[in-house]
Amino acid sequence: MAPLTDHDYFMGIALEEALAGREESEVPVGAVLAGPGGEVLARGHNRPIALCDPTAHAEILVLREAAAAAGNYRLPGSVLYVTLEPCAMCVGALLQARVRTLVFGAPDPKSGAAGSVVDLTKVDAFNHYVEVIGGIRMAECSELLKKFFLDRRLEGKP
Repeated sequence: MAPLTDHDYFMGIALEEALAGREESEVPVGAVLAGPGGEVLARGHNRPIALCDPTAHAEILVLREAAAAAGNYRLPGSVLYVTLEPCAMCVGALLQARVRTLVFGAPDPKSGAAGSVVDLTKVDAFNHYVEVIGGIRMAECSELLKKFFLDRRLEGKP
């Protein structure tokens, strides 16, 4: 177990997952959920293509796995590490799961819902807020995504 303040360590695990996703031709986004004591509750990567499921983002899959293991859909005190700023769907799931902190690598200027396009983590009308820390290992996270999409364009894939 690592201390929850070891953001580089946990983001390293998320980057490993993103690389695994890339090997499966999925958009390389990886996530890891750490419990309050620094234990890894779940880890995963994007799988919407493999699962034919538009909701199979890394964050959703990790939350599902951790909730099933805990026998509870609430995951208070947990910290989600993800290589790319989550979309609105994923931030909504974080709020429902009562995740304490979101730590992300690269911002998402097209669909980021933790500050880049909108910020759903601190809506006054909601009854839960998520602390956000962005930019952890940002260069590595960004480069992985840029290279993936460049390679796809060179291969003529959409």
